[in-house]
Amino acid sequence: MEATGKAGFVLGNLAEVVERVLGFLPTKALLRAACVCRLWRECARRILRARQRVAWVSALEAGPADSHALVRALARELEKVQVLPQTVLYIADAETFSGHEECHEQKKARKRNSKETAIALEKLLPKRCQVLGLVTPGVVGLKNNPDLRVVLLFGYNSWKSGATRFLHQIVNPLNEKSIILAGGQVESFTSLTSENNNAQPGDACGVVGLAFSGPQIQSATILLDQDVADERTAEAAMQRLKAANIPEHNTIGFMFACVGRGYRHYKTKRNMEADAFRKFFPNVPLFGFFGHGEIGCDRIVTGNFVLRECNDIKDDLLHGYTTVMTLIHLGSTKANQV
Repeated sequence: MEATGKAGFVLGNLAEVVERVLGFLPTKALLRAACVCRLWRECARRILRARQRVAWVSALEAGPADSHALVRALARELEKVQVLPQTVLYIADAETFSGHEECHEQKKARKRNSKETAIALEKLLPKRCQVLGLVTPGVVGLKNNPDLRVVLLFGYNSWKSGATRFLHQIVNPLNEKSIILAGGQVESFTSLTSENNNAQPGDACGVVGLAFSGPQIQSATILLDQDVADERTAEAAMQRLKAANIPEHNTIGFMFACVGRGYRHYKTKRNMEADAFRKFFPNVPLFGFFGHGEIGCDRIVTGNFVLRECNDIKDDLLHGYTTVMTLIHLGSTKANQV
């Protein structure tokens, strides 16, 4: 009884001990523990500020037709992640996100509503979490922002008349800024947290974007053109990205590739470009998709906001049958503390 009383005193009064113990909890359990008392709440806040700012979930599994694999994976991972979701970008292939799912027990296919899946995903996240979903095949409104470093752009319905001209109108002014631009053309997008849930009429084309701002942001991007056609040239391209010297801790990798660049393009093996990236960046998570067009060029924005390009002119950012690889460093966790 005496030992229990001492333990209770320690856990109720010594912040250093409480913070050490609570530091082992995943974020969801930590938020529950923060409800115990004021001391635990303050300790939980300090732990959250010091934790990593990036987490990722991937899903490539078969399952019942009543839920998407990403929904099930996210529900599991949210119990374990060491981050409080504030902004979420998810990418899903069109066939499974809104296509027919085979239901073997009932011997028939069921048409899943893509909005059902999007709602199920967003119900798992905090209410204030901003969510952007992209559906791909297999307008960015930016105020004058001196701290802008990176913009990821995603065009949809690019086959519509006037879509390319409209995309140029968005990209060209941004291309004059000392920032990284990367992205691609997708089939559709969804964002139920948007003020206008009907923002994407079926007969319209458009662009959505995600901006990264702040002096701690560093980024680099490279373009793999049609000359990159084997393992040697793919690894040489990754060496260019490695030479940018972007810190790899708290960094995300993005890969935006043409739907025509896969194992048939390389003829020797699958995942050639992704494997080359993993060889040079083994600890950096890689996300992306195969789409209908790519946005980007060889460009680097370093910590002191110096822009370096592979030539003296602003490159054309819109491409086809290429791959754009991008690194985005979000800064050290200490620098991100409030």
